[in-house]
Order: sequence, then C-alpha cells, then structure tokens
Amino acid sequence: MSVIADRLTELGLELPALAAPAGVYIPAVVSGNLVFTSGQLPFTAGALPATGKVGAAVTAEDAKTYAATCVLNALAAVESAIGSLDRVTRVVKVVGFVSSDPAFTGQPGVINGASELLGEIFGDRGVHARSAVGVAVLPLDSPVEVELIVEFA
Repeated sequence: MSVIADRLTELGLELPALAAPAGVYIPAVVSGNLVFTSGQLPFTAGALPATGKVGAAVTAEDAKTYAATCVLNALAAVESAIGSLDRVTRVVKVVGFVSSDPAFTGQPGVINGASELLGEIFGDRGVHARSAVGVAVLPLDSPVEVELIVEFA
C-alpha cells in the first residue's frame, strides 16, 4: 500500500471509483508537473447526497461535509491521471463553489471542509491557495463543487 492510501485508511476514508463525466470533458488534465481536475460534485455511490442552496435547503455544516466528499472525488481523478497520490508534492490551489442562498455569506467555512481534509491527508503538502465562491446554481443543483490543482513528481 502507499503512504497516502494508508493515511486514508487511518482516517476511515477511501477513494471512490472515478466518476463518469457529466459532459464533454475529462476528470483531470496533466500539464507539466501539475494536475488540474475538473470540478467535482459530492457524488456518493453515484448520487448527490442533497440538492439545493446552502443557507436554505442545505445547512452550512452539511455543505462542509459535501466539500470534503468533493475532495475525495477530485483525488480519485488525480490518482487516475498520475497513478499514485504518493507522487503529490503539493496541493497548489483549491477552488470551491457554493450554491448559495442570497443571504448566505459563509462560503469560506463551507470550503474549509475541503481544505481541512487535504491537510489531514497530506499534512504540510496539503496547505494551499484557495478561492471560495458563492454562485446562484451548480450542475444538477449540487450544493457544492470543488476543483484542485496539484503538483507532482
């Protein structure tokens, strides 16, 4: 087993099967020593755990959990592109989108679910730059979407 696979096991997590794209794109692209993932929704066993806007139909706490699920889906895409997550030398950037009720302003707290999990998995290699953006709607009415840029050797 790999170091990162062992760490995921310690955390009680496992990478899901790579989700099939919902459009005309691929899950991840390698350019030089970077992997760029497509936006990942919080699919669990092929279904969204919830739909709707954060701050209305979906609580911020639940959305934070869904952001972590998005990270696991993104890491599955990274692994498919480079073969092993042990090759990741740094998580460079996280971009998180939160489908937000107009009065909701807690987008950074929601995307902390993604950032915190990356830190738990990769330690110092998981510290990254980040954007947390509120949007009117996301594909399939998902409450959150996350994309990653990671560096690898």
